[in-house]
Amino acid sequence: MFNKIFFLAILVGLPLSVIGSMLHWPAVILFVIYCATIVALAGYMGRATESLAIVAGPRIGGLLNATFGNAVELIISIFALKAGLISVVLASLTGSVLGNLLLVGGLSFFVGGLKYKRQKFNVHDARHNAGLLIFGVVVAFIFPEVFSFKLEDNESLTLSIWVSVIMITLYLAALFFKLVTHRGVYQSEHEEEHGHETAEWTKGRAMLVLALATVAVAYVSEKLVHTFEEVGHTLGWSEVFIGVIIVAIVGNAAEHASAIIMAYKNKMNVAVEIAVGSTLQIAMFVAPVLVLISLFFPQPMSLVFSLPELVSMVLAVFLTISLTSDGDTNWFEGLTLLAAYLIMGVGFYLL
Repeated sequence: MFNKIFFLAILVGLPLSVIGSMLHWPAVILFVIYCATIVALAGYMGRATESLAIVAGPRIGGLLNATFGNAVELIISIFALKAGLISVVLASLTGSVLGNLLLVGGLSFFVGGLKYKRQKFNVHDARHNAGLLIFGVVVAFIFPEVFSFKLEDNESLTLSIWVSVIMITLYLAALFFKLVTHRGVYQSEHEEEHGHETAEWTKGRAMLVLALATVAVAYVSEKLVHTFEEVGHTLGWSEVFIGVIIVAIVGNAAEHASAIIMAYKNKMNVAVEIAVGSTLQIAMFVAPVLVLISLFFPQPMSLVFSLPELVSMVLAVFLTISLTSDGDTNWFEGLTLLAAYLIMGVGFYLL
């Protein structure tokens, strides 16, 4: 059913996106059209990466889902940087961390837990990811924030550049560790005991769909960014709320759907890899890359978040670690993560 809905949304949304921008329709109407179109395109990206994941295995499959899910977020953020919307970009990065850990993780655990009493995933991966989460969010994001009180703006930017380079290097080293030097070393006995599954699409078709969807997302994302300011004034939303909640949910729609579907199928290794792996990719790769890309624009971006953004990310990380460190989950733990997301969402709405 959702496949048909997404197909119709793309069939209608893409032409309306072009026509609406040419005829200068009201920003709120265009905002809704752009968001719906991006979500539908993300759905197709999710189906394509799921097909590739079946061929590649749970770890690489989760990485593919996270990567192409974050591609939408990266594209939107680049156009926002170009437009000088630094606060929206930082807020969307915050929203991605919160959305992946609390919303995606919470919904995955909750939906999967309604079908299965207990769901297990690789505890070694969970503990490995816990250390990277603490580094990527707590260490690397707090340091520039604390030092920014004593540094000039240009010095804060220099520190952010150094932090970004180090984070990207460590992230690539982490991938090399998991996918090359220690691939299969910590494989869980529960990992992929569900039999062989046939991919929906062939490898070639899946890659073609990914390429076309990414190009379409890039076009619609550029249009979406230009509606933020007017939509914020019309609906009374702050730039922070638009970034933390709206952009993050729209930009990560593909992996949201993929993780929940995998959890429902009791493929928790893939579901957790999507939720946590995507967070790590946002914190340790996407955010640093955006800092480096921003150097080519008139207004460069430092890795200095607001205090509410920073505190919410740190709390989300520690809550997720405390619930996933045992390699076992249930619907109540999922509900706990969702409750935390709702509390933070209300807080950002009221800012």
